[in-house]
Amino acid sequence: MQLTAENILLLTSILLFLSILASKTSYKLGVPALLMFLLMGMLAGSEGIGKITFNDPNLTQFIGVIALNFILFSGGLDTKWESVRPVLAKGVILSTLGVLITAIALGLFAYYVMDFTILEGLLLAATVSSTDAAAVFSILRGNNIGLKKNLGPTLELESGSNDPMAYFLVLTFIMLIKQPDSGITVLIPFFIKQMIIGGGVGYLMGKAMPWVINKIKLDVDGLYPVLITAMVLFTFSVTDFAGGNGFLAVYISSVILGNSNFIHKKSLIRFYDGVSWLMQIIIFLTLGLLVFPSEIPPIVGPGILLSVFLIFAARPISVFVSLAFFRMRFREKLFLSWVGLRGAVPIVFATYPLVEGIEKAGLIFNIVFLLTVSSVLIQGTTIPLVAKWLGLAVPEKIKKRSPLELELVDSFKSELLEVELNAKNPVVGKSIVQLDFPKTAIIIMVNRNGKFIRPGGSTVLEGGDKLAILADNKESIPKIYEALNMKQSFV
Repeated sequence: MQLTAENILLLTSILLFLSILASKTSYKLGVPALLMFLLMGMLAGSEGIGKITFNDPNLTQFIGVIALNFILFSGGLDTKWESVRPVLAKGVILSTLGVLITAIALGLFAYYVMDFTILEGLLLAATVSSTDAAAVFSILRGNNIGLKKNLGPTLELESGSNDPMAYFLVLTFIMLIKQPDSGITVLIPFFIKQMIIGGGVGYLMGKAMPWVINKIKLDVDGLYPVLITAMVLFTFSVTDFAGGNGFLAVYISSVILGNSNFIHKKSLIRFYDGVSWLMQIIIFLTLGLLVFPSEIPPIVGPGILLSVFLIFAARPISVFVSLAFFRMRFREKLFLSWVGLRGAVPIVFATYPLVEGIEKAGLIFNIVFLLTVSSVLIQGTTIPLVAKWLGLAVPEKIKKRSPLELELVDSFKSELLEVELNAKNPVVGKSIVQLDFPKTAIIIMVNRNGKFIRPGGSTVLEGGDKLAILADNKESIPKIYEALNMKQSFV
């Protein structure tokens, strides 16, 4: 079937609907949802029952880059700084040194077992050197399993932040293959430029985003997601234009934004969680369409060999070497080694050699596809069992949400107080989101001239307002008065 303007919307809607149904049943079957998305794309492809003709690496890469931006943004937006701060060093080392060790180990192995040059082997390894956070946590949540210690935040930080390093390695090895005369004197400045510009732009945009969101005061609430989307795409593109790592910039900006106060925060986080899932479905469907199943059987043997080495050697080596100087139990490192699950990112990165015209790009793409599928099948289906076997699994509490859930209310509050703002109070004229209000408290009602107002982040405080405030505990009360520029003894 040829894709035309007349049938593309129909086909897209059908594939999305079937993918959602597949993800719902995948939990019951114990198969990760992302594999179901991939299979749906393959079935719809030119060699499947759908007979959709699609063979465009450039378009696939374009779709993949956009999708990865929003997947990274959503992951960073939902990252709690309080959770990842204790494991910051571990996560950063795993996402940089760990990725490099994985790429080198697997790349050298590929050079010895396949008809690859060293650089081609390293390029292949670089594409599969990063892990997939969404895949890991969707499997754990589908089985209602939590993790002991700080394993959850460590995995979250590593998986959310290791794509930029893998992206840098892919670009590096492509450059070395196309320009053999390039040496380490070129690579070191390239690495420093990528990381410094990416980190710098990401930090600046992370600080600018909440300020813009809170100051712009849009008349239509539905435009806030559009505003943020524009800033996300701007962050990536302007960083890439300046020679920096755009994926790193997007991730850093989203972490900073997610830990700031801004209007409609909770609803926007939920919105981008949905966008992230949509992007994952689209990217796997697209990649499934790009795969030709008839090309897979000839490389099954070496593909399985590389997959076994990646799972049982390269990933464990990278984890144990990277965490050698951290005080962690052997079983915790063993579990981190096992959950090095590959997802959409490796297959997207495998399109870069295709687009750049690397000689063995088609072979690399097919092997990466096989490595990803085998990782999902072997590791993805056994993560809950391994967590229980190592004694690291705990039942995850299922949160029941009330239909009347208030925005920014995350738990039951136990302290109620009422304060009245003097007209000369410095907070008068400011919106609630601009207050340095403790996260353990919330303004639930404003009495203004006898009328009760349910406040939101954009509500501007006025003199004479009486604020009804709920707090988690008494320890939060002094912080509340400090945020309102009031002395507790006056009330």
